[in-house]
Amino acid sequence: MSDSKYRAHSVRREDRPDGSILLRSGYQMGPVAQKAGDWLDHWAVEAPDRVFIAERSGPGWRELGYAETRAQVRALAGSLLARGMGPDTPILVISGNGVDHGLLMLAAHYVGVPIVPLAEQYALIPAANAQLRHCAELVQPRMVFAEDGAKFGAALGMDLFDGVEKVVSRNVPEGLTAFESLLGGGTDEVDAAAARVGPDTVAKYLMTSGSTSHPKGVVTTHRMMCANQTQIADALPFLRTHPPRIVDWLPWNHVFGGSHNFNMMLANGGSLYVDGGKPVKALVETTIENNRLMSGTLAFNVPVGFAMLRDAMRADTALRQSYFDNLDMLFYAGASLPQDVWADLEAMAREVRGDVPLFTSSWGLTETGPACLIQHEPTTMSGIIGVPMTGVDVKLIPDEDMRCEIRVRGPNIMPGYLNDPEKTAEAFDGEGFFITGDAVKFVDADDLTKGMRFDGRISEDFKLMTGTWVRAANLRLDLLADLGPLVQDLVVCGADRAEIGLMIFPSQEALAMGDLREDRGALLAPDLGQALAARLVPRKGQGSATRVTRLIVLAEPPSMGDGEMTAKGNLNFRKILTRRAALLERLYDDADAAVQKV
Repeated sequence: MSDSKYRAHSVRREDRPDGSILLRSGYQMGPVAQKAGDWLDHWAVEAPDRVFIAERSGPGWRELGYAETRAQVRALAGSLLARGMGPDTPILVISGNGVDHGLLMLAAHYVGVPIVPLAEQYALIPAANAQLRHCAELVQPRMVFAEDGAKFGAALGMDLFDGVEKVVSRNVPEGLTAFESLLGGGTDEVDAAAARVGPDTVAKYLMTSGSTSHPKGVVTTHRMMCANQTQIADALPFLRTHPPRIVDWLPWNHVFGGSHNFNMMLANGGSLYVDGGKPVKALVETTIENNRLMSGTLAFNVPVGFAMLRDAMRADTALRQSYFDNLDMLFYAGASLPQDVWADLEAMAREVRGDVPLFTSSWGLTETGPACLIQHEPTTMSGIIGVPMTGVDVKLIPDEDMRCEIRVRGPNIMPGYLNDPEKTAEAFDGEGFFITGDAVKFVDADDLTKGMRFDGRISEDFKLMTGTWVRAANLRLDLLADLGPLVQDLVVCGADRAEIGLMIFPSQEALAMGDLREDRGALLAPDLGQALAARLVPRKGQGSATRVTRLIVLAEPPSMGDGEMTAKGNLNFRKILTRRAALLERLYDDADAAVQKV
């Protein structure tokens, strides 16, 4: 990718009397669409036969072009209107990504019906059904959609859906509506309904991860979605010069997959090939196969997903060739891309094409549409989240170490939470900035164009009894790298204690090491404990803010049903420490046999 496709960073800074810092892009924001349906109408005329959305069907793909997509969307919209649906009758989606899900989402956007995509785990894991119930009670849906009536039958039969129309694509039980039947809707009223949709119309309610409480419903408007796509394309001009294509698994119930990536294809006339795989052992082969069949011009993933693809490409020359040949950008999110994975992918790209696509990341939240900062210049360092995007005001509140709380304001920021005026009021400061709870640092305080790097969640930081601050979020990432394949995840402990300790969730590889015996929620695992401790020995010479002195291996994996893990797979640290308070006490008992000292 040539340097002409990059847009140089430009940042304006204002230092305020109260000590806060305002940052803005040095560029003006480009034109913004009024609503998501405008994108579909435009590309159905400009590129009617270009594939918009596709999913696997047998050995190949089920592909829909823009014109065919628009025709089916309008028919579906007609069926929604015939049922009297509108702004006050949301559609709940309880299954994952797929063509029918995408069509229904666009139909709802087209005529102003809010759609609410949920993590499919809420429906499929009985212990997580309480989250499904909470979300359904919050949004009060008129319709619920699931791809497969057999797979989601138990959830569809829950009493919370009594009186709600249930729509299913395949394995349709008696009494439920077949998705195909909605494609016969008339379109006489569609244009009038579409004309009433504007920037402030609610497009969807996205549920937060629920890491500190029950999920909240983020009101997501057409203005937020449309503004954010303009902001992204302002930073990445190559999106406007040739149509992007992605092979993507990221779930649409999350803002990254469902707003950032889905809408990026729609806004720029791109093609979205739905990947039914995931970066887990049972499904990663599906992702690898899909990437063999279709290559993207953009690659979005979480770090573990890129690591798995890296491992597959080491032994597969053809996959490596197809993956990198037309790639404009490799975009990681969720955590920093480990530097060894970064280096390996760069080397593979150079081998295939002689240069390296843009390796980048950005920063944002469900409430921010999501993207607010983006690294749109080439860099060789992982973990940089870049500079403000056009139209975004960034307020930084620095501490004595120039670690800054970050707050944001702009057209891509939510108006509030659904039916929760108290939480909405708490979310904004007196100037209208959204209080994110995240911290950032300047890469180079003397050169703003070097951008910012993420520096953890402020709420996860804690003090040792000595008064020393522990930056738990960053430390956890470092420790995951130190402990490697022996750890699935971990919790950093030590608030108001003298030393840092770890609660370890072991990996499957770790569970194969030596004799393991369960003891009141902990594992007595001397071989594993010693192997983990050996990896932590280099930290013994560090300061108390990063030195680990003890660990305990947990016998039970994190429970989604009990709120210890969110639908995105993130740990709910508060819930774990509360639910396993007895294990926390044992961690600081030097006489306990389950405690491994470092």
